[in-house]
Amino acid sequence: MLRKLLLPLMLAVLGTAPAVAAPRGPVKPAAKSKKATAKPVVKATPAKKKRPAVPLPKGRRVATRAGKLVGASLSAYRVPDDCSGLVRAAYQAVGIELLSHGTLPGENAVSAIHRRAQRAGALHKRTPKPGDIVFFRETYDRNRDGVRNDGLTHVGVIESVERDGTVVFVHRGSSGVKRSRMNLSVPGKRSQGERVLNDYIRAAQGGERAKLASELFSGYASVSRL
Repeated sequence: MLRKLLLPLMLAVLGTAPAVAAPRGPVKPAAKSKKATAKPVVKATPAKKKRPAVPLPKGRRVATRAGKLVGASLSAYRVPDDCSGLVRAAYQAVGIELLSHGTLPGENAVSAIHRRAQRAGALHKRTPKPGDIVFFRETYDRNRDGVRNDGLTHVGVIESVERDGTVVFVHRGSSGVKRSRMNLSVPGKRSQGERVLNDYIRAAQGGERAKLASELFSGYASVSRL
């Protein structure tokens, strides 16, 4: 009798017991979705355009050519080896032939260049600029008559003007192409201390003393008008 009562009771208990879930393996955490990381767009730096070289002003190119001829021979420039040849060679740097108009009978090259400058309205006596032409008179006895009647006899190219007004010019002298100085504010003064203000441009001759550049100065011609 007891066994009959226990059997239904045990079945009832077993029927209500919670089901035991089968053991599961370790749960892996869900993999994080990898979002594509946007790489910063690197813009190509455009290559810097090289600025075209700005050509030097005409006067500066003439002065530069003249400066480079100091101590050099003029033979490579197909010009006479004299003062007019130096100026012509300097002006070749800007494509100008100063004697393209020719010379008149009995006229020297310096006077012919001066005539061209006069016709172009280029003559002046203001403070010169690099590349301007400087004219001198009576620097030697051209016709050898012992009289100061030779007019324009020498020419050069202005290279620079110093702060005190001293003009530096390049010319073909008796010793070759060289630099000389001239300061018109002190026409009879050779130097101040160790500083040269005026170079000699005519040697002592016929009982006369040597002459300074400022004493025989005639005028300038503007490079911008030639």
